[in-house]
Amino acid sequence: MNVFGVDIGGSGIKGAPVDLERGALTEERHKVLTPQPATPDGVAGCVAEVVEHFGWSGPIGVTFPGVVTGSTIRTAANVDKGWIGVDAARLIGERVGGLPVTVLNDADAAGLAEMTFGAGRGRTGTVIMLTLGTGIGSALFVDGRLVPNTELGHLELKGHDAEKRASAKAREDEDLSWEHWATRRLQKYLAHVEMLFSPELFIIGGGVSRKPDKFLPLIEDIRAEIVPAQLQNNAGIVGAAMAAASPEAGGRDRSAGS
Repeated sequence: MNVFGVDIGGSGIKGAPVDLERGALTEERHKVLTPQPATPDGVAGCVAEVVEHFGWSGPIGVTFPGVVTGSTIRTAANVDKGWIGVDAARLIGERVGGLPVTVLNDADAAGLAEMTFGAGRGRTGTVIMLTLGTGIGSALFVDGRLVPNTELGHLELKGHDAEKRASAKAREDEDLSWEHWATRRLQKYLAHVEMLFSPELFIIGGGVSRKPDKFLPLIEDIRAEIVPAQLQNNAGIVGAAMAAASPEAGGRDRSAGS
């Protein structure tokens, strides 16, 4: 069964059809830049562009970098604040010709994919996936069941949102070495999250998951096992498609474009 997944990020919007038997993209993903400012209309238009690139005409799953309840956006930390209160499934559905659209938090989508097809497969207990990119997304699982919309990137760390100090963007913007970022930023953040939730496993996703040797060996004094995401930066696309095929997996009902 193939379903289309789209992953909306602070810097890029990417999507592709997904084979849900294997948890793999069936074609090379298509990516466009996130418009700046990332307004609802602008982003919805880019999602439609990605979908149209493949001539897709079935269900679509879409991730969003913020809290999503039902299909309504509740927070928008790294996109335009005009998203707050928007029925994202309805807006995007209208732009893709009324195709059925399911919307869920971006890290929750990535976590669903990793727990089904990747690094979390078969794991029980408490598992936390963290996506390190423009911000920090989080997905919390207890015995394989998702606790949606945790948004642990906004925990306070040294008086700031943690993502302002420990995200991949923070490392790039401040021109930090991998060692400085890993030992003085990411490790402190992981220790804080571990203190609160005592997970057995951290899964590290986002673009940095392609370079785990650069930073994971530098992290010490964390009791939980720490592993890179196996689906790497495609996890959000795969998880979005999973949610579109089975909306209850993401803790929400499907909302159609009509």
